[in-house]
Amino acid sequence: MTTRGATRVGVREVAARAGVSSQTVSRVLNDHPHIRDETRGRVLEAMAALGYRVNNAARSLGTATTRTLGVIASDATLYGPAVGIAALEAAARTAGRWIATAYADAADAASVTAAAEHLLAQGVDGIVVVAPHARTLDALATVGLPVAELHGGPGAARQCEGAAAAVRHLVDLGHTRIAHLAGPADWREAAARGEGVERALAEAGLTPGPRWEGDWSAADGARRAAEVVAAAQAPAGPTAVVVANDQMALGLMAALADLGVDVPGDVSVTGFDDNPDAAFYRPALTTVRLDIVGEARRCIGEVLGVEAPDLPAPPTLVARASTAPPRP
Repeated sequence: MTTRGATRVGVREVAARAGVSSQTVSRVLNDHPHIRDETRGRVLEAMAALGYRVNNAARSLGTATTRTLGVIASDATLYGPAVGIAALEAAARTAGRWIATAYADAADAASVTAAAEHLLAQGVDGIVVVAPHARTLDALATVGLPVAELHGGPGAARQCEGAAAAVRHLVDLGHTRIAHLAGPADWREAAARGEGVERALAEAGLTPGPRWEGDWSAADGARRAAEVVAAAQAPAGPTAVVVANDQMALGLMAALADLGVDVPGDVSVTGFDDNPDAAFYRPALTTVRLDIVGEARRCIGEVLGVEAPDLPAPPTLVARASTAPPRP
């Protein structure tokens, strides 16, 4: 048996119930400033009584806006991008907008272009890029809409500062030989964190230790454990490793334990992101917490051309059991 849905309520039905013209209803929908409060109230009451739903596509014909923002994301199975998308959705909703998300291989310019074209076809008013590769923004240079980066611009500076804070924490504990397990070289996020590590080491007058490049995954962190052990056992080897995210740090610590290496007794380890599980790693992970909610609000403000209600908070070093002073 086929079931028919209820007839869709339109502007004319709302206008008839409120006793106003269809044009007046449209003005209320579009937040026109010259509508009397009493009239606006009657229209809103009629909408609620009839179950009227705004048709963004139709409204955009008269307003040049769909009240929808696009998000281009990649690797959303990772903690950072997944949390970023959720924060952007909440920030957009607070601003009276919705988001439409398109997923792309950010290392492939054609994939990014296709994602952008998909969003443009939906009439989005701007685009936010989550965890972009170095080539992502080049592919978006001609979209003709405002584009913001969740981890770029002012966000990149905070990424850099967060990584520097991890190094300074280790230096304060007495470490002078510090290695770095970085993220993928073509990720702007990884580049900003790497810059922070290098800057803090230079400020402390320290020579950078061994550096490895990972892929953000726990599995890759585990694969690096043997190399970390070999480096640590060499003369003047590192006594600490700054890891570019918590997932790689998790894999590294688990594999080090399997190899009989004590964290933090033999090697201290820091992460980045402060994911919800970091406090339950064994040992609990020292890591860096970013204000992703604040960064999302900043991005939504950028694409809408308005100032965010408040600036993102500075990154925070969360000290836990995976770091300790080096053994004498």
